[in-house]
Amino acid sequence: MPMPELPSDLSRLSLADIAQLAADQRLPPVDQWSPTKFGHSDMRIARDASWYHQGDPIRRETMVRLFSTILRRDPDGRHYLVTPVEKLEIDVDDTPFLAVEVKSEGEGDTRTLAFRLNTGDLILAGPDHPLRLTELDGELIPVLSVRGGMEARLARPVYYAMADWAIAEAHDPIGLWSGGVFFPLAGQ
Repeated sequence: MPMPELPSDLSRLSLADIAQLAADQRLPPVDQWSPTKFGHSDMRIARDASWYHQGDPIRRETMVRLFSTILRRDPDGRHYLVTPVEKLEIDVDDTPFLAVEVKSEGEGDTRTLAFRLNTGDLILAGPDHPLRLTELDGELIPVLSVRGGMEARLARPVYYAMADWAIAEAHDPIGLWSGGVFFPLAGQ
């Protein structure tokens, strides 16, 4: 399945363009596959969303992108690389994805936030892809629902941009709307 070539900068795209590109992203139906071979991949996704195989970084972005399309999180909370024949566990230190870019269109309850992940995936925050706060190392951090119970941590510059927009709008609690849903960005 060929991977669509995605633009390198969200700022050049309209929200309609981003929504269409996000809708056009086709992923293998890993949730429908029930392989009979099991094992461990000798792979790990670090906290910064870097991928490793046998302790060495995977430097080819196309390989990371390809592996990310067959990544699945099972109800036991473990992550797997899944094909129709094989299911290999992969260690994930934190979240498997990192939101590296954000684009905002609109204001207040008409705002929509579009995110680009480290894998190139495009996600529009809203009811199907909510933002939530989770605790990590004693800090509340925002994460974005990606698919199948998997989430993306927000890169610091992404979070800071969102915090600036939220402070300017002065909601109580502080937060942002996206896709008709309000998402708090700070704890109570």
